Amino acid sequence: MNTKNKEYGSKELEKDFGPLTFGDALESYRLGEELSQKEFAHILGISPQSLCAIEKGRTIPTVKRVVKVARKLKMPEKTWIGLALQDLLRREKLNYKIKVA
Repeated sequence: MNTKNKEYGSKELEKDFGPLTFGDALESYRLGEELSQKEFAHILGISPQSLCAIEKGRTIPTVKRVVKVARKLKMPEKTWIGLALQDLLRREKLNYKIKVA
Protein backbone atom coordinates (compact mmCIF):
# COMPACT_ATOMS: atom_id res chain seq x y z
CA MET A 1 0.00 0.00 0.00
CA ASN A 2 1.35 3.42 -0.96
CA THR A 3 1.03 5.91 1.89
CA LYS A 4 2.77 8.80 0.22
CA ASN A 5 1.05 12.07 1.06
CA LYS A 6 0.16 14.13 -1.95
CA GLU A 7 0.76 17.83 -1.50
CA TYR A 8 -2.43 19.84 -1.59
CA GLY A 9 -1.76 23.50 -2.25
CA SER A 10 -3.33 26.46 -4.00
CA LYS A 11 -3.20 24.81 -7.45
CA GLU A 12 -5.09 21.78 -6.19
CA LEU A 13 -7.58 23.97 -4.31
CA GLU A 14 -8.23 26.02 -7.44
CA LYS A 15 -8.70 22.87 -9.50
CA ASP A 16 -11.21 21.43 -7.02
CA PHE A 17 -13.04 24.59 -5.95
CA GLY A 18 -12.28 27.31 -8.48
CA PRO A 19 -10.12 30.39 -8.02
CA LEU A 20 -9.82 32.11 -4.67
CA THR A 21 -11.41 35.54 -4.93
CA PHE A 22 -11.26 38.61 -2.74
CA GLY A 23 -14.91 38.04 -1.83
CA ASP A 24 -14.31 34.39 -0.93
CA ALA A 25 -11.39 35.32 1.30
CA LEU A 26 -13.34 38.11 2.99
CA GLU A 27 -16.32 35.83 3.60
CA SER A 28 -14.05 33.09 4.98
CA TYR A 29 -12.45 35.58 7.34
CA ARG A 30 -15.88 36.80 8.52
CA LEU A 31 -17.18 33.27 9.06
CA GLY A 32 -14.01 32.31 10.90
CA GLU A 33 -14.59 35.20 13.27
CA GLU A 34 -18.25 34.12 13.61
CA LEU A 35 -19.55 37.54 12.56
CA SER A 36 -22.75 38.36 10.73
CA GLN A 37 -22.53 40.43 7.57
CA LYS A 38 -24.03 43.35 9.49
CA GLU A 39 -21.45 43.12 12.28
CA PHE A 40 -18.54 42.69 9.86
CA ALA A 41 -19.72 45.53 7.61
CA HIS A 42 -19.80 47.80 10.65
CA ILE A 43 -16.21 46.84 11.52
CA LEU A 44 -15.12 47.54 7.93
CA GLY A 45 -17.04 50.82 7.74
CA ILE A 46 -19.18 49.77 4.78
CA SER A 47 -22.85 48.92 4.35
CA PRO A 48 -24.03 45.31 4.71
CA GLN A 49 -25.26 45.55 1.10
CA SER A 50 -21.75 46.49 -0.08
CA LEU A 51 -20.24 43.63 1.89
CA CYS A 52 -22.74 41.18 0.42
CA ALA A 53 -21.95 42.39 -3.13
CA ILE A 54 -18.22 41.97 -2.49
CA GLU A 55 -18.58 38.51 -0.96
CA LYS A 56 -20.74 37.34 -3.87
CA GLY A 57 -18.29 38.74 -6.44
CA ARG A 58 -20.75 41.24 -7.90
CA THR A 59 -18.45 44.08 -6.85
CA ILE A 60 -14.67 44.21 -6.82
CA PRO A 61 -13.45 46.92 -4.44
CA THR A 62 -10.97 49.60 -5.43
CA VAL A 63 -7.38 49.21 -4.32
CA LYS A 64 -7.91 52.07 -1.88
CA ARG A 65 -10.83 50.23 -0.24
CA VAL A 66 -8.87 46.96 -0.24
CA VAL A 67 -6.04 48.65 1.68
CA LYS A 68 -8.54 50.03 4.22
CA VAL A 69 -10.02 46.55 4.69
CA ALA A 70 -6.60 44.94 5.14
CA ARG A 71 -5.58 47.57 7.69
CA LYS A 72 -8.79 47.15 9.67
CA LEU A 73 -8.22 43.39 9.72
CA LYS A 74 -4.53 43.92 10.58
CA MET A 75 -3.57 41.66 7.70
CA PRO A 76 -0.97 42.01 4.92
CA GLU A 77 -2.16 44.55 2.36
CA LYS A 78 -0.19 42.83 -0.41
CA THR A 79 -2.25 39.64 -0.13
CA TRP A 80 -5.61 41.40 -0.29
CA ILE A 81 -4.51 43.72 -3.11
CA GLY A 82 -3.31 40.70 -5.09
CA LEU A 83 -6.66 38.95 -4.70
CA ALA A 84 -8.61 42.03 -5.81
CA LEU A 85 -6.34 42.67 -8.80
CA GLN A 86 -6.59 39.02 -9.83
CA ASP A 87 -10.39 39.36 -9.71
CA LEU A 88 -10.21 42.41 -11.97
CA LEU A 89 -8.00 40.59 -14.47
CA ARG A 90 -10.32 37.57 -14.42
CA ARG A 91 -13.37 39.77 -15.01
CA GLU A 92 -11.67 41.32 -18.06
CA LYS A 93 -10.77 37.81 -19.28
CA LEU A 94 -7.07 38.62 -19.20
CA ASN A 95 -5.02 35.50 -18.58
CA TYR A 96 -2.42 36.96 -16.25
CA LYS A 97 -1.55 35.51 -12.87
CA ILE A 98 -0.64 37.62 -9.90
CA LYS A 99 1.37 35.84 -7.24
CA VAL A 100 -0.56 36.32 -4.02
CA ALA A 101 1.73 36.12 -1.02
